[in-house]
Amino acid sequence: MATDWTRCRVGDLFTLIPGFAFKSKDFLTSGVPVIKIKNVKANAIELADLSFVDESFLAKRREHIIERGDILITLSGNRLGGSKETWVGKVAQFLIPGRYLLNQRVGMLRPKPGVGIDRRCCSYILGSEEYQQLFIAIATSSGGQANLSPNQILGAEILVPLLPEQLAIAYILGTLDDKIKLKRRMNATLEAMARAIFKSWFVDFDPVRAKTEGRDPGLPKPFADLFPDSFEDSELGEIPKGWKVGKLGDVAEHPRRGVQPDAIDASTPYIALEHIPKRCIALSEWGTADGLESNKFEFKRGEILFGKLRPYFHKVGVAPVDGVCSTDIVVVKPSEEHWFGFVLGHVSSDAFVEYTNAGSTGTKMPRTSWSDMSRYSVVLPPDPIAAAFTDQVRPSVTRILAAIHESRTLAALRDTLLPKLISGELRVPDAERISGRHV
Repeated sequence: MATDWTRCRVGDLFTLIPGFAFKSKDFLTSGVPVIKIKNVKANAIELADLSFVDESFLAKRREHIIERGDILITLSGNRLGGSKETWVGKVAQFLIPGRYLLNQRVGMLRPKPGVGIDRRCCSYILGSEEYQQLFIAIATSSGGQANLSPNQILGAEILVPLLPEQLAIAYILGTLDDKIKLKRRMNATLEAMARAIFKSWFVDFDPVRAKTEGRDPGLPKPFADLFPDSFEDSELGEIPKGWKVGKLGDVAEHPRRGVQPDAIDASTPYIALEHIPKRCIALSEWGTADGLESNKFEFKRGEILFGKLRPYFHKVGVAPVDGVCSTDIVVVKPSEEHWFGFVLGHVSSDAFVEYTNAGSTGTKMPRTSWSDMSRYSVVLPPDPIAAAFTDQVRPSVTRILAAIHESRTLAALRDTLLPKLISGELRVPDAERISGRHV
């Protein structure tokens, strides 16, 4: 430990404000967003699947409005097991503009007046593996759930350097995190563009509609020439002339590559449902097969993984590696490469998820199956149009997968530097040289 660092308690530096216990009747489909436990990940705030309340709560619950820069910490969760994203004591700094309210079982740490600390540096310290394990250890258990009280958090010891060193540490680690966030935003943009083209071509039939009405379809001529200039009736309503009504199973398959746990190398990437984000095909987290005890499915990089348990969670991703997955995940691949974009567009769509949810079986743990998924009705374009769409989408998916691996490299570097920097084992000039070679 560096001699110029100070050991104190979290409560010497911060006050902790618990979130408000909103009632279920308070939540709406729009309004002021509310940050819940599910939105606080390890060192990140996830804005997917937000809940909302009426704007009147901004005046009634001013003390629960999150300020930009607040350090959020989850007060409930698991001790161990499953994904780290479910553990108690996850810490992330809130750097998102706008007005947000905080829900119960999440606390926000704010510096006490006159205390010379950098919140981003302290967020890295409290979000480190050392403190994650500390919060898990001091949490109390109730009904199978681990809980942290404000007093437990405020009583935890924290080691902090002088302010100039804090600022330098925050800059180094923040630069790495900012690059990770930039890659995530790029992936979200690429995915949104692919979804928009899919909807235009295969749901709204915009190019055909434009040609039917004598308008320019707004596509390069080689693409525009592929589309017909009229519609015809079908059992699904009007469809482009020459296209066919079919099933997803006509152009996709489920390769059931079952594998016994004793035949899986411990270092093999393993994907379970908790690793797949909601409404996002960029699958950036996975574990390893070490300790697996039941049969799994093999998958290949680039294949589509669909969470069949509680399909309404909308967990669909493109595999960034070869590996094995839980049997609660359906592996989907196109029957021919040129159908990849078409299959991915449908399987990751809201309409398909709603279809699988409506047909799922089981009350508490509803599941869909490939046999039901394969019967999903689709309007099949001629092969050249499917191929043209895949040619448009495949480079974006390739960039998304590459960005995932680049982000993991940056995150590994950040996680390597973090404990050394916050213990004083590695000083800022050395860390700058190390990080500079990677960014």
